[in-house]
Amino acid sequence: MHTKRIACGAVLGLLAACMPAAETADPLPSWNEGAAKQAIVEFVARVTDPTNAEFIPDARRTAVFDNDGTLWAEQPTYVQLAFAIDRIKAMAPGHPEWQQEQPYAGIVSGDSTALAALTMHDVMQIVTATHSGMPTDEFRRLVSDWLETARHPRFDRPYTDLAYQPMLELLAFLRANEFRTYIVSGGGIDFMRAFTEDVYGIPPEQVVGSMGALAFEMRDSTPVLVKEPGIDFVDDGPGKPVGIERFIGRHPLAAVGNSDGDLQMLQYTAADPGSPLVMVVHHDDAQREWAYDRASSIGHLDLALDEARARNWTVVSMKDDWKVVFAFEVKTGSKGP
Repeated sequence: MHTKRIACGAVLGLLAACMPAAETADPLPSWNEGAAKQAIVEFVARVTDPTNAEFIPDARRTAVFDNDGTLWAEQPTYVQLAFAIDRIKAMAPGHPEWQQEQPYAGIVSGDSTALAALTMHDVMQIVTATHSGMPTDEFRRLVSDWLETARHPRFDRPYTDLAYQPMLELLAFLRANEFRTYIVSGGGIDFMRAFTEDVYGIPPEQVVGSMGALAFEMRDSTPVLVKEPGIDFVDDGPGKPVGIERFIGRHPLAAVGNSDGDLQMLQYTAADPGSPLVMVVHHDDAQREWAYDRASSIGHLDLALDEARARNWTVVSMKDDWKVVFAFEVKTGSKGP
């Protein structure tokens, strides 16, 4: 029987979620005192107090989160792309033509220059080659098995250890106050559903992501859904509000992102007539994590940062607002690299 490893930070978050709010002296212990933490606490107090004019019934309490760069690290490359690259290497013996064919040849040979030069078209080729032709259950097992052994190149830890501890606490705090927490991400939905419940406490049915084509087949007299080449839905940029409406069906009261790909989701949430919580995670801590925004091709944050400041959305500074960054810091007491 396959056993999934559960990140320590997720365990702490889930335990906090099971405790009555009154028994938790500080529901956000990894957050420094300041405007960001105050905005969270005051928002939850407003919408959960029946005597407050902004009270929202339990059934309408919905919060949406981007994944990459918002709930876990996305540098130096997206985790799903790292998985796809490792899959190309594992599959290469069965594809001798890849030795000469790009973009596969650069991956098989370990050419760092070729990897750095991958285009979006190249990435789509790699994802198609590694993500299609198999049942969805088989694909998720591959992802789970890979997450058991793969290590982040900078921190030399499982990728799931690089979930952000302050965000795990925020998820738990919201759930303790009857919010349903959803992931709304540009990442592949089948990839994320392999780990989100273990790492974040978010079950598969509360994950919205980009979707490839699927087909129903009978294989060895067993009904399966098979992942096919082709894109069915892109859950990024303007696709995020569409995904929220299509798969959730409720207007969010809170939204958290970190890049321009989240801008439309943040705008959509901010349009709520009440006082929604709209947050942008700003990666400005080069020592403990990374510092990047406008010039980065990964997690590019430009228009969303300007709009956040213009509209008084909450900008979360990793450097100033977080006592610790990663879940592994809680487990080991480490303060990063």
